[in-house]
Amino acid sequence: MSTFLDLGVPAPLATVLAREGKTEAFPIQRDTLPDSLAGRDVLGRGRTGSGKTIAFALPLVARLSGAFASGRTPGRPRGLVLAPTRELATQIAATIQPLAAASGLTVTTIFGGVSQKPQESALRAGVDIVVACPGRLEDLMKQGHVRLDRVEITVLDEADHMADLGFLPGVTRILAATPQGGQRMLFSATLDRGVDGLVRKFLRDEVRHEIDDQSVPQGEMTHRVFLVSDDEKSDLVKHLASGRGRRILFTRTKHQAKKLAKVLTAAGIPAVDLHGNLSQPARERNLAAFGADPAKGGVRVLVATDVAARGVHVDEVELVVHVDPPMEHKAYLHRSGRTARAGAAGTVVTVTIPSQRRDVADLLRKAGITAPLEQVGAESAPITELVGERAEYVKPAPVQAVQQQRPSKPRTAQASQGGRGGQAQGNGRGRGNASGSTGRGSAAGSARGGDRSAAATSGGSRPMYSTGTGQPSHAHNPRPAQARPTGSRRAQHSGTRSGGPRG
Repeated sequence: MSTFLDLGVPAPLATVLAREGKTEAFPIQRDTLPDSLAGRDVLGRGRTGSGKTIAFALPLVARLSGAFASGRTPGRPRGLVLAPTRELATQIAATIQPLAAASGLTVTTIFGGVSQKPQESALRAGVDIVVACPGRLEDLMKQGHVRLDRVEITVLDEADHMADLGFLPGVTRILAATPQGGQRMLFSATLDRGVDGLVRKFLRDEVRHEIDDQSVPQGEMTHRVFLVSDDEKSDLVKHLASGRGRRILFTRTKHQAKKLAKVLTAAGIPAVDLHGNLSQPARERNLAAFGADPAKGGVRVLVATDVAARGVHVDEVELVVHVDPPMEHKAYLHRSGRTARAGAAGTVVTVTIPSQRRDVADLLRKAGITAPLEQVGAESAPITELVGERAEYVKPAPVQAVQQQRPSKPRTAQASQGGRGGQAQGNGRGRGNASGSTGRGSAAGSARGGDRSAAATSGGSRPMYSTGTGQPSHAHNPRPAQARPTGSRRAQHSGTRSGGPRG
């Protein structure tokens, strides 16, 4: 194995990694670092969990902190990383930050769902490296808050997911705004859906490195498929969620994720949700709760849609459960990649009802996964053996106690606000429901320009449970549905439609 020092990484940066227990390079780091540190354009292909973030963070910081680095200019960064989701942008910035600090560089994130004022302030103060999602970055470019004409190094991470989300036109405009002579690094699991066009247009004499799955440092990932009757599926999912280790349960829609998190919490299994309808503060709060020690207020269960599959990098996730099998095989692989990371072991379970047998078999075939179909009940021996020791029951917080803390508005006030569909959830589009879980009217999912107040957070985003003393054990308890303003009849009815946006 090669150490980072062997590969030419500057000693101060290698020391930062060593403090985190990272001394030997993963294959994608070993292969790409000599070229990227030398200033070459790099195209790296490898699945999630292969170590791509450090592979581009090291040359990004090392080259920008070099002897000939120019000074810091307000609104004109020298390094740019583009990421498809807020979660991934936050994770990337967290990886770069200690490396940048050791080199005297500054880092900031730019993405939607939060107020842009702090982002404007950071840009005005001058920042070396920007980690951004394309939509908000383009907004700030159009408003004149940022120019990319001094960018020396550009990184595009998860390019294939950018394509899946329809971001490639914006990414193309952003890359075109960077100087032609700058270094560019593009990392992607695949080169389909237009990613190859970006490579041809923006990379010059690039060095290509492809890491196959067998060379990725990965613990034992066991795939299992459980066939269960429709009637027993709910109980099976609760059993799978009840263990002592961290686990992520994936659903297909935002409504299902929010509902399942509430059901588990009510059953004494504290859970938080992660999906596209949550505001950025709610996302960060729930991810922090999932990553924290359960003894210190953390939770063991995260219920998520595919929005989390690319951007959640939490260690020691021992179980991933496809509560709803994904639509296509790439989503299956990205979801599954939340476990068995960096040498740890993990299990991936797909819950299947009889009507899904053929679709799941086709999904696994396309994903290259071989797993026998196991017919089980909610309390079958294979399930009990997999779950192991169950976590302690955590008594849900009494609803009445929460109502006293968060009193509802008088009905007259509700009616006066409800006619436009926004009411207490803060929405100007007129099609939202009271909880903000579906449709265009969700507070957290609408409005690119700014953050929402705490009242705009989806009801499923704040776990409500106690330690048995009758008092909530989590710092953020939601206002229950009974205490929320109900709004107009039209707003209520529009919020019950099943055709809301997914993810």
